Amino acid sequence: MISLQTDATRPEVIVNDPALRLLADPVRARIVEHLAVEQLCTCHLVELTGARQSNVSNHLRALRQAGLVTAEPCGRFTYYRLEPAALVRLGGQLDALRRAAEAALDRRRPCP
Repeated sequence: MISLQTDATRPEVIVNDPALRLLADPVRARIVEHLAVEQLCTCHLVELTGARQSNVSNHLRALRQAGLVTAEPCGRFTYYRLEPAALVRLGGQLDALRRAAEAALDRRRPCP
């Protein structure tokens, strides 16, 4: 979550979204990139990322809990897909951060 602060001792914009932290992991970022192209099951993601099955499963669980990925059973397999609405939410938060950075271009705190 990005929130605006009015306290002069804290930044105006604070980035504190668990989903952003999840995407900072290289394996999770690669999983998300692959799921942006097509729905995949764990076995596909293991092959594409080179990570172990248990590792991929743990990453998928974290991504599901953050609402970035949803799972859909299909026979013996479970297919995962990226949730566009979650990306819209993150995009909005990053856009708020961009706007704050643009507003701060001409603002400099003087040194004591």
